[in-house]
Amino acid sequence: KFKLHPVISMMIAAIIIGVGAGMPLTMISSTVEKGVGKTLQGIALLVGLGSMFGGILEVSGGAQRIAQTLIDKLGQKKAGVALGITGLVIGTTVFFEAGVVVLIPLAFSVAKQTKKSTLYYAIPLLAGLASGYAFVPPSAGSVLVADSLGVNLGVMIMVGVPTALICMVVAGVIWGRFIGDKVFTKLPVNVQEIKEDSKELPPFGLVLGVILIPLVLILISTISKYLPIPANIQNVLSFIGKPFLALTIATLAAMYFLGIRRGYTGEQLKKILDHSLRPVGMILLVIASGGVIRWMLQDSGLGEIIGPALEKSGMPLIIVAFLIALLVRASVGSSMVAMTMASGIMATMPAVMATSMLYRAAMCCAICGGATALSHVNDAGFWLVGTFLEIDEKTTLKSWTVMETLIGVTSLIVSLIISIFA
Repeated sequence: KFKLHPVISMMIAAIIIGVGAGMPLTMISSTVEKGVGKTLQGIALLVGLGSMFGGILEVSGGAQRIAQTLIDKLGQKKAGVALGITGLVIGTTVFFEAGVVVLIPLAFSVAKQTKKSTLYYAIPLLAGLASGYAFVPPSAGSVLVADSLGVNLGVMIMVGVPTALICMVVAGVIWGRFIGDKVFTKLPVNVQEIKEDSKELPPFGLVLGVILIPLVLILISTISKYLPIPANIQNVLSFIGKPFLALTIATLAAMYFLGIRRGYTGEQLKKILDHSLRPVGMILLVIASGGVIRWMLQDSGLGEIIGPALEKSGMPLIIVAFLIALLVRASVGSSMVAMTMASGIMATMPAVMATSMLYRAAMCCAICGGATALSHVNDAGFWLVGTFLEIDEKTTLKSWTVMETLIGVTSLIVSLIISIFA
């Protein structure tokens, strides 16, 4: 079966929209250039810095340290909760695939000791990773949607963290226990080969401190505008909390505390950073292509036609945004394409951009939730999870697909509740 790459198909779609709307050919070409430039100017650096930051955290053993400490503190009975929290924290900084590779051996380790189904521990971990990646900056998905809808990242963090926590509890802890009791899945045959390294892990407090640096700096920057402090101090706090600078500071801190201080050489760190940047090019191309469609809709005037048509449907804008993301996700399979398309379409609607920032932050969560739900056979994550857990497609649909859809539905409910107060 012939299948076009998402980047090419989105570029073709953008050109068809432009030609179909009767735009002059010179205007179409300039809109393509403008779409790429305007879309990437606010996000390219953040995705790159976030990837480097996550790369150091992954290789240094920081992710394992958080999981092991939480399991030790909460005990084996609440290991699912511990793994869910770990996944959520790590999901904000590393790509989903990397988080699975690094943390899934810990779920197997607990399952081996308790003799329970691997789903009992894997589902909370996967739900935490998916929720952290979807809703909480500096993850690529949340930053992309927030940037597209003009939402301050500090506000996005304040809305995204509780949304991610609720989704992790519902889709991870509660659903994980239910499906873990219903369906017994054995430990993978090769579990001995992928057991955790015996290397010395960094201290828990240090890892947590480094992870919190970008979140705290961005939040302080947002809150400082409302504090009765001198203007020059406010300007400094606002500057160091700019997402690009907050992530630069966090990456430097990670390089020093989790790298140099722990015996990594400059050459080793460079290799880690280079490796962490490998997936970034593809992600940025997908984001840029979606951005081109957004600007083509806007410049052709179709955005002003689509907007009122959707508004006349009588559905709240948040549900409209969720459904667009859900439809793209189900048909294309890529959550990043779904986030890019849905946020781009909603951003062309004047009624959306006229709403408060809190409302748009809630909409961001609805879009990210819609782009997470209904993961099935056309999603690379579906096969990644099935392969690692060594379960068949039917079991993956019963466990993973339902988990992802629960994250989506839960985030929609939370977003609608938040929107009442916006």
